[in-house]
Amino acid sequence: MSPAGKHEARGLHYRILLRRELEGGYTVAVPALARARVTFGETVDEAIAMVREAIELYIEHLLEKGEEIPTEEGLLEYTLTVETHA
Repeated sequence: MSPAGKHEARGLHYRILLRRELEGGYTVAVPALARARVTFGETVDEAIAMVREAIELYIEHLLEKGEEIPTEEGLLEYTLTVETHA
C-alpha cells in the first residue's frame, strides 16, 4: 500500500469469453471472477467496455474489503470435443 493509503496500480490480465446472442448483442463471461462473471453489450466493443468496468468495480470492492484479488495464475485451459447423438 502506498503512503496515501491507496493501492498501487498494476496490470492484471483476465480471459474473457464473448458469445453472440440470437436476439443481438454479446454476452461476456469472465471465468476467473465470481461477481464480474457475466455482462452484455450491443457490440463487441461495448461488451468489452462493460466487462472492463465490471472487473474494475469488482476488484475495487475486493480491495476495500481487504480480500484477495483472483488471478488466472496457475489455470490450465483445454477445449474438449464431445460426440453427441442428438
